[in-house]
Amino acid sequence: MELTRKNIKLKYRDSWIGILWSFLQPLLNMIVLSVVFSGIFGRSNKGVICYPVFLFTGRLMFDFFTSSTKQAMTSFRRNAGIIKKVYVPKYMYPLSSILSCYVTFAISLLCLVSVWIFFKLTGISNGHALHLNGYAVLFFVPMFILLVFCTGVGMILSVLSVYFRDVEYIWDVLCHLLFYMVPIIYPLHRITSDWIVVLIKINPLYSMIELFRQCILYGQMMTWNLLLYASVVSLVTLAVGLFVFNKCSDKLIFHL
Repeated sequence: MELTRKNIKLKYRDSWIGILWSFLQPLLNMIVLSVVFSGIFGRSNKGVICYPVFLFTGRLMFDFFTSSTKQAMTSFRRNAGIIKKVYVPKYMYPLSSILSCYVTFAISLLCLVSVWIFFKLTGISNGHALHLNGYAVLFFVPMFILLVFCTGVGMILSVLSVYFRDVEYIWDVLCHLLFYMVPIIYPLHRITSDWIVVLIKINPLYSMIELFRQCILYGQMMTWNLLLYASVVSLVTLAVGLFVFNKCSDKLIFHL
């Protein structure tokens, strides 16, 4: 917990408004992307329930994935001085980085609630079609599945980046590619190629984002096949991540 608190403080250390950026940054990003892509897609977004909220839900989940994995990936190099002087279980460094991003993610949900209420009350961008019912309380399920998945990926990246420094740059490129390979800024029904649809659905991030939208955006019960697939992939990824971490973490200190 102390390392998690330290990571959060360092992130906003030189900021005037501090942790409030966890609220403002996703809001500003949503406004910019909504204006830009609403203009680009135009009427092709017809059928999407409130495009700004659609965009916001996907972007929040994806931003946590990228920020948590990138922070975990650099956690050993950022804490090299502490690692060489004080004994702390090595898994705590990537894990604390992921948890600090999760705290930011949780705070950003307040922004999502505000945006949801605004569009529901005003009816702007088909906001009157938003649904709120008992299924909304299940939003934490895809959030937790995503946390498990990110922990597994983060554990792998944290050790690989110590031995192979180029991993950081490769992962940055892959994250940019993933952003466009997951229906965040566009609805899945806009994709006409069958093999691309299959490729998108194989991506576990699609399942997690879609589950989150089913709770928050559509007011529906989570689809069981998506829930099962996302859960299994997350648990397998975590198991692989812990295995790789335990195998490779013993000699990390010699490469820092």
